[in-house]
Amino acid sequence: MNRRLALKQLALAAGGLALIPSCDLSEEKVLAAYDELKITESHLQLIQKLVDTLIPETELKGAAALGVHDFVLVMANDCMSSDEQSQFLSGLHEFDGYTKKTAGTRFTKMDAPKAAKTVEAILEETTNSDKEAEDVRYFLQTTKKYTIQGYLQSEYVMTELMPFQLVPGPDFNGKKEIVPGEKVNING
Repeated sequence: MNRRLALKQLALAAGGLALIPSCDLSEEKVLAAYDELKITESHLQLIQKLVDTLIPETELKGAAALGVHDFVLVMANDCMSSDEQSQFLSGLHEFDGYTKKTAGTRFTKMDAPKAAKTVEAILEETTNSDKEAEDVRYFLQTTKKYTIQGYLQSEYVMTELMPFQLVPGPDFNGKKEIVPGEKVNING
């Protein structure tokens, strides 16, 4: 056999073997930042759409633009017990299919007004008490709670919408009238 040809084929085979691990054809990868929750990219996109539905972008920035979906997942990953996390995750996994069953369309395929109405209807629903509905409702309530918390404590809200002053400074006036439309900090 020709040595040059054998060496060329050996180098080609070694290069091919080195590339095989990068050709991972498995399903979705789990995002490392949320290791307790085992969140995939499609779950992240669903939560981002849900957060954007809860606080949409108007003349003000919306929750998705501020990255509140990451705050929701970090809070669920780090601050919930394992039982709460499992209920949150089962609600997350069942949410898209549950909206298809109740509203006729998957949540990820809905336009903004229909998505808002669907979320509102699920949150207000009290008659359906099966396990799937309870998990989806828990997931929505938890996501809504963390979305509001993350939005109100974001840098954008604390600096541009409600300018924060830790302590009243020399310009403090205890009898100041609040003019409609004036930026007021409700936190201090």
